[in-house]
Amino acid sequence: MPEPYVAPGADVAGSARLGDGVKVWHLAQVREDVELGANSIVGRGAYIGTGVRVGENSKIQNHALVYEPAELAAGVFIGPAVVLTNDTFPRAVNPDGTQKSASDWDSVGVTIGEGASIGARAVCVAPVRIGAWATVAAGAVVTRDVPEHALMVGVPARRVGWVGRAGVPLVEQDGQWRCPSSGAVYTEDGGSLRETG
Repeated sequence: MPEPYVAPGADVAGSARLGDGVKVWHLAQVREDVELGANSIVGRGAYIGTGVRVGENSKIQNHALVYEPAELAAGVFIGPAVVLTNDTFPRAVNPDGTQKSASDWDSVGVTIGEGASIGARAVCVAPVRIGAWATVAAGAVVTRDVPEHALMVGVPARRVGWVGRAGVPLVEQDGQWRCPSSGAVYTEDGGSLRETG
């Protein structure tokens, strides 16, 4: 397996763990105790917060901000300029006017399931979970948990359809959902989707 590659100008903490074949591009910052799974890519100018875990074969595009304690499963796509937040009630100062420190708040994270995609400039407001193989459209703002295979758009994001593993919107036929790209068949049950064949 190829060694990790860190471009000149990238800032990778010594305690970060980079899997085989990882690529970290120019001006990216990878903080302490980050885990990047094998063959993952961190684009130019991206920020990966302390202790974030990223599964293998994931892609974090240019200028994305992935704040701790986010957890990304394998094969996750984070589009350009996406923001994964970590503070439910953000403030620079305490009620008494003193500047907040790390001990003055509890960070909460965004969890993203296997194969899910977050489109360019989307914002995921923690704490939320994005289900496996879901797609969040560009510019959407996610404020609630997202089911597996959901296609989410808008501000705030709402489900407008379903997507398969290929990322293509599914087509309803005879009470089931079919992927026009792969031919996979899914069944909807109580607001969730499962692959049936």
